[in-house]
Amino acid sequence: MKGHLNTPESKDRISYIHGSDGSSSSSQQNPKSTAKWAASLENLLEDPEGVKRFREFLKKEFSEENVLFWLACEDFKKTQDKKQMQEKAKEIYMTFLSSKASSQVNVEGQSRLNENILEEPHPLMFQKLQDQIFNLMKYDSYSRFLKSDLFLKHKRTEEEEEDPPDAQTAAKRASRIYNT
Repeated sequence: MKGHLNTPESKDRISYIHGSDGSSSSSQQNPKSTAKWAASLENLLEDPEGVKRFREFLKKEFSEENVLFWLACEDFKKTQDKKQMQEKAKEIYMTFLSSKASSQVNVEGQSRLNENILEEPHPLMFQKLQDQIFNLMKYDSYSRFLKSDLFLKHKRTEEEEEDPPDAQTAAKRASRIYNT
Protein backbone atom coordinates (compact mmCIF):
# COMPACT_ATOMS: atom_id res chain seq x y z
CA MET A 1 0.00 0.00 0.00
CA LYS A 2 2.99 2.28 -0.06
CA GLY A 3 2.23 5.54 -1.78
CA HIS A 4 -1.56 5.20 -1.77
CA LEU A 5 -1.77 8.56 -0.04
CA ASN A 6 0.15 10.29 -2.78
CA THR A 7 -2.78 10.08 -5.18
CA PRO A 8 -4.38 13.39 -6.17
CA GLU A 9 -7.65 12.26 -4.60
CA SER A 10 -6.12 11.61 -1.17
CA LYS A 11 -4.06 14.79 -1.30
CA ASP A 12 -7.26 16.70 -2.05
CA ARG A 13 -8.94 15.03 0.91
CA ILE A 14 -6.04 15.83 3.22
CA SER A 15 -5.95 19.40 1.89
CA TYR A 16 -9.71 19.69 2.39
CA ILE A 17 -9.49 18.39 5.96
CA HIS A 18 -6.68 20.77 6.80
CA GLY A 19 -7.87 23.79 4.81
CA SER A 20 -4.75 24.24 2.71
CA ASP A 21 -6.43 25.77 -0.30
CA GLY A 22 -3.72 28.40 -0.54
CA SER A 23 -6.14 31.29 -0.28
CA SER A 24 -5.37 34.19 1.97
CA SER A 25 -7.99 35.15 4.47
CA SER A 26 -6.12 37.99 6.14
CA SER A 27 -8.86 40.46 5.17
CA GLN A 28 -11.39 38.40 7.13
CA GLN A 29 -9.32 37.80 10.24
CA ASN A 30 -10.25 39.07 13.66
CA PRO A 31 -8.24 42.00 14.96
CA LYS A 32 -5.35 40.97 17.17
CA SER A 33 -5.51 37.29 16.27
CA THR A 34 -1.73 37.18 16.74
CA ALA A 35 -2.24 38.09 20.40
CA LYS A 36 -4.50 35.05 20.77
CA TRP A 37 -1.98 32.87 18.93
CA ALA A 38 0.79 34.06 21.22
CA ALA A 39 -1.31 33.30 24.32
CA SER A 40 -1.36 29.55 23.70
CA LEU A 41 -0.82 26.83 21.14
CA GLU A 42 -4.43 25.76 21.78
CA ASN A 43 -5.67 29.20 20.63
CA LEU A 44 -3.45 29.02 17.57
CA LEU A 45 -4.78 25.58 16.60
CA GLU A 46 -8.40 26.72 17.01
CA ASP A 47 -7.96 29.51 14.45
CA PRO A 48 -7.88 28.41 10.77
CA GLU A 49 -5.67 31.37 9.87
CA GLY A 50 -3.34 30.52 12.78
CA VAL A 51 -3.11 26.91 11.60
CA LYS A 52 -2.34 28.13 8.08
CA ARG A 53 0.48 30.39 9.30
CA PHE A 54 1.87 27.74 11.66
CA ARG A 55 1.87 25.21 8.80
CA GLU A 56 3.78 27.68 6.59
CA PHE A 57 6.37 27.98 9.35
CA LEU A 58 6.59 24.21 9.98
CA LYS A 59 6.95 23.58 6.25
CA LYS A 60 10.09 25.74 6.29
CA GLU A 61 11.35 23.72 9.28
CA PHE A 62 10.54 20.41 7.55
CA SER A 63 8.18 19.38 10.35
CA GLU A 64 4.73 20.14 8.92
CA GLU A 65 3.77 16.48 9.46
CA ASN A 66 3.41 17.20 13.19
CA VAL A 67 0.55 19.66 12.84
CA LEU A 68 -1.00 17.60 10.03
CA PHE A 69 -1.01 14.53 12.28
CA TRP A 70 -2.51 16.54 15.16
CA LEU A 71 -5.25 17.91 12.88
CA ALA A 72 -5.98 14.45 11.42
CA CYS A 73 -6.38 13.08 14.96
CA GLU A 74 -8.76 15.91 15.87
CA ASP A 75 -10.85 15.13 12.79
CA PHE A 76 -10.70 11.40 13.57
CA LYS A 77 -12.05 11.90 17.12
CA LYS A 78 -15.19 13.52 15.68
CA THR A 79 -15.92 10.58 13.37
CA GLN A 80 -19.03 8.62 14.33
CA ASP A 81 -19.47 6.14 11.47
CA LYS A 82 -17.57 2.87 12.08
CA LYS A 83 -16.63 2.39 8.40
CA GLN A 84 -15.41 5.98 8.08
CA MET A 85 -13.49 5.58 11.33
CA GLN A 86 -11.70 2.51 9.94
CA GLU A 87 -10.82 4.36 6.73
CA LYS A 88 -9.52 7.41 8.59
CA ALA A 89 -7.58 5.27 11.09
CA LYS A 90 -5.90 3.47 8.22
CA GLU A 91 -5.14 6.76 6.48
CA ILE A 92 -3.60 8.21 9.66
CA TYR A 93 -1.58 5.05 10.24
CA MET A 94 -0.31 4.84 6.65
CA THR A 95 0.41 8.58 6.37
CA PHE A 96 2.02 9.27 9.76
CA LEU A 97 2.76 6.14 11.80
CA SER A 98 3.73 3.22 9.58
CA SER A 99 7.42 2.52 9.02
CA LYS A 100 6.68 3.26 5.33
CA ALA A 101 4.69 6.44 6.05
CA SER A 102 5.08 9.31 3.61
CA SER A 103 4.95 11.92 6.41
CA GLN A 104 6.13 9.93 9.42
CA VAL A 105 5.94 11.58 12.82
CA ASN A 106 8.44 10.76 15.52
CA VAL A 107 6.56 9.41 18.55
CA GLU A 108 7.58 7.20 21.44
CA GLY A 109 6.39 3.60 21.12
CA GLN A 110 6.03 3.87 17.36
CA SER A 111 8.05 0.71 16.75
CA ARG A 112 5.40 -1.28 18.63
CA LEU A 113 2.58 -0.01 16.42
CA ASN A 114 1.28 -2.25 13.70
CA GLU A 115 -1.76 -2.52 11.48
CA ASN A 116 -3.59 -4.68 14.04
CA ILE A 117 -4.64 -1.51 15.85
CA LEU A 118 -6.77 -0.63 12.83
CA GLU A 119 -9.10 -3.62 13.24
CA GLU A 120 -11.06 -2.14 16.16
CA PRO A 121 -10.74 1.65 15.88
CA HIS A 122 -12.09 3.91 18.60
CA PRO A 123 -12.13 7.75 18.77
CA LEU A 124 -9.27 8.04 21.26
CA MET A 125 -6.98 5.37 19.82
CA PHE A 126 -4.39 7.94 18.73
CA GLN A 127 -4.76 10.21 21.79
CA LYS A 128 -1.43 9.38 23.51
CA LEU A 129 0.47 9.85 20.25
CA GLN A 130 -1.42 13.06 19.52
CA ASP A 131 -0.54 14.36 23.00
CA GLN A 132 3.14 13.59 22.38
CA ILE A 133 3.08 15.55 19.12
CA PHE A 134 1.19 18.43 20.76
CA ASN A 135 3.85 18.66 23.48
CA LEU A 136 6.62 18.44 20.91
CA MET A 137 5.08 21.36 19.03
CA LYS A 138 4.29 23.31 22.20
CA TYR A 139 7.77 23.12 23.70
CA ASP A 140 9.75 23.22 20.47
CA SER A 141 8.42 24.64 17.22
CA TYR A 142 5.64 26.84 18.69
CA SER A 143 8.10 29.02 20.63
CA ARG A 144 10.26 29.38 17.50
CA PHE A 145 7.14 30.25 15.49
CA LEU A 146 6.37 33.15 17.87
CA LYS A 147 9.87 34.55 17.22
CA SER A 148 9.79 33.90 13.47
CA ASP A 149 9.72 36.57 10.78
CA LEU A 150 6.50 35.00 9.48
CA PHE A 151 4.68 35.57 12.80
CA LEU A 152 6.24 38.97 13.52
CA LYS A 153 5.45 40.26 10.02
CA HIS A 154 1.82 39.12 10.39
CA LYS A 155 1.65 40.84 13.79
CA ARG A 156 3.04 44.10 12.35
CA THR A 157 0.51 43.98 9.49
CA GLU A 158 -2.26 43.48 12.01
CA GLU A 159 -1.09 46.43 14.11
CA GLU A 160 -0.82 48.68 11.04
CA GLU A 161 -4.38 47.77 9.98
CA GLU A 162 -5.60 48.61 13.48
CA ASP A 163 -3.66 51.88 13.76
CA PRO A 164 -3.50 53.48 10.30
CA PRO A 165 -0.75 56.14 10.08
CA ASP A 166 -3.26 58.84 8.95
CA ALA A 167 -5.42 58.40 12.06
CA GLN A 168 -2.34 58.54 14.25
CA THR A 169 -1.11 61.80 12.73
CA ALA A 170 -4.60 63.33 12.97
CA ALA A 171 -4.69 62.44 16.67
CA LYS A 172 -1.25 63.96 17.19
CA ARG A 173 -2.30 67.13 15.35
CA ALA A 174 -5.43 67.38 17.49
CA SER A 175 -3.43 66.95 20.70
CA ARG A 176 -0.99 69.67 19.61
CA ILE A 177 -3.87 72.05 18.87
CA TYR A 178 -5.56 71.48 22.24
CA ASN A 179 -2.37 71.33 24.32
CA THR A 180 -0.89 74.63 23.20
